Amino acid sequence: MSRGSLENHLFKGRQSQALSWSLRLRIAVGAARGLAFLHNANQPIIYRDFKTSNILLDNQFTPKLADFGLAKDGPIGDKTHVTTRVMGTYGYAAPEYMATGHLSPKNDVYSFGMVLLEILTGRRAIDRNKPQTERNLVEWAKPYLRDRHKVYKVIDPQIEGQYTIKDAQKLASLAISCINPDAHARPHMKDVLAILCDLQK
Repeated sequence: MSRGSLENHLFKGRQSQALSWSLRLRIAVGAARGLAFLHNANQPIIYRDFKTSNILLDNQFTPKLADFGLAKDGPIGDKTHVTTRVMGTYGYAAPEYMATGHLSPKNDVYSFGMVLLEILTGRRAIDRNKPQTERNLVEWAKPYLRDRHKVYKVIDPQIEGQYTIKDAQKLASLAISCINPDAHARPHMKDVLAILCDLQK
């Protein structure tokens, strides 16, 4: 793809112009639309390796999901999950999947929440170059994200002034709900998509 990956734009191309707030939202909406499509197919598909390096951007910054090498058929009927060997990328994989091998669409929702946090903060899910207390994005950001008066402290400084605090709080709240440790409490991707579309208006 002509613009490379979202990872390159968020983390590797810091010398070039940062992605704007509106562009980040548009990319999040497009990626959410892709996952929602996979999850709502007649035979649901679980992507299993959703991360910024697997979101490719075309010339207009339209996101496309890439690398379906780990994708797996999801549960159908009354089944809530399928059991499989644990695969994926540390920092993006849901904790219950890492612990049990139980795979469900909610695992992708967790991964999406991690990407949403990266989009919001401009920081990697796991960054060994940061001080010990800041290496894990969730552990570092959660205290700020849970307090609506502190959300601004974790937002990528390169997009300062491009968003309203209310919109930032909504995006932070969505990310927190996506990475809920309780998989059953996480939203479905179609609901995530609806919230993002509403934010984009």
